[in-house]
Amino acid sequence: MPQIKSNIKTMEKDAVRHAKNSQVKSSVKTAIRRTVEAISAGDADNVKTAFDKASSVIDSAASKGVLHKNSAARKKSRLASKVNAMGK
Repeated sequence: MPQIKSNIKTMEKDAVRHAKNSQVKSSVKTAIRRTVEAISAGDADNVKTAFDKASSVIDSAASKGVLHKNSAARKKSRLASKVNAMGK
C-alpha cells in the first residue's frame, strides 16, 4: 500500500474507475448475449430490438472510452453479420 497521500488518492480513483468500467463492459457483454440468444431463438422482432439496444450500448461504451472505437466497430460488425445471416 502506498504511503504518499497523492498515491493513496490515485488508488482510490483507480478503484472507482475500475468499477465503472467493469459495469459498462458487463452491460456490453449482456447486450451482445441477448442478441445472440434472440438470433438462436429465431424471433425476428426480438432480434431487431436486441440488435438496436446492443449497438447503442456498444457506442456508448466507446464514447466513454471503455472500449476502443475500432473494438466497438468490430463488435457491432460481427453482431450485424450474425443478424444478417439469420435473415437468409
